[in-house]
Amino acid sequence: MSDIKIRIEHLSKIFGKRPAAMLEKVDAGIGKQELLDQHGHVLGLHDINMELHNRHIEVVMGLSGSGKSTLIRHINRLIEPTAGAIHIDGEDILAMNERQLREFRQRKTAMVFQNFALLPHRTVLENVAFGLTIQGQPKAKIRERAGFWLERVGLAGFEGHYPAQLSGGMQQRVGLARALACDADILMMDEAFSALDPLIRSDMQDLLLDLQEELHKTILFITHDLDEALKIGDRIAIMNDGRLVQHGTPQDILLAPADDYVERFVADVNRTRVLLAKSIMVDEKPAEESPFITVQEDETIDHVLHALLSEDGSFVIVEDSQGRKVGYIDKETLAETVFQESQRSAA
Repeated sequence: MSDIKIRIEHLSKIFGKRPAAMLEKVDAGIGKQELLDQHGHVLGLHDINMELHNRHIEVVMGLSGSGKSTLIRHINRLIEPTAGAIHIDGEDILAMNERQLREFRQRKTAMVFQNFALLPHRTVLENVAFGLTIQGQPKAKIRERAGFWLERVGLAGFEGHYPAQLSGGMQQRVGLARALACDADILMMDEAFSALDPLIRSDMQDLLLDLQEELHKTILFITHDLDEALKIGDRIAIMNDGRLVQHGTPQDILLAPADDYVERFVADVNRTRVLLAKSIMVDEKPAEESPFITVQEDETIDHVLHALLSEDGSFVIVEDSQGRKVGYIDKETLAETVFQESQRSAA
């Protein structure tokens, strides 16, 4: 199976009466505000090129109006592009007819919304079963799968309740269970946790990460919150005024911001909670033969520091997921990294 699940090529969207003509002006360099002021058209997206990895959490983030929600709505053609191409598993979704598109939306993608989007007159179980019902699944299978996913998101016993009887966090768990019950390859989450209180939001992030460890879905997660993006994203795409500014791992974003806009975004991040052991390891083993500890290459520097201090080690052996030694970190390097980060944060 290819590592690329979704390929987006030269995708542009102009909102207005003459989008094709306006796209020529945008291609020539006119900005978003100029386009609106001079021509009454809105730039949604311009020349987006992205490869979204299979079985990864791909976060798309940016401020309000950056184009992130517009982008995600092109994936299932809720919005038609002005120009460009979108391929999913090698299939051109813009070439799909109405029947093919309907089946694609029902079986290939599922969506979790910011405002929960539950049906108030249906029970929790009926809400979770809604997508399966639309698919025409047998009633026994519908009840079994809906019940299973309610239990997986921690809502067993609430099957007969109605949405108004649940807290916001519980309602969002219902929305997540509904999306997962359809067993779609691609899960799209548009600001799914941003309406929740901070503690509940953190719990939902943890739940999503736990489920992803088990399910390995391709997840497109829209957010304006960098801390959330860094916590859950395998890769992060940063949007600004309808353009893709940078797309890479959290390490890429923090260590090599593409421009001033991204640099301002990451300025206040405590990087020791995000940067990984592999980002500061070296190939050469320390000369001393004193006690050492072993960590995984994807452990954060915060975790490495805590482990080294807790076990009174003098240096660190870094291993990959197969248990192979891939590098070393000595105390001095670790201390200098933490010191530099504290100085940067205090500046």
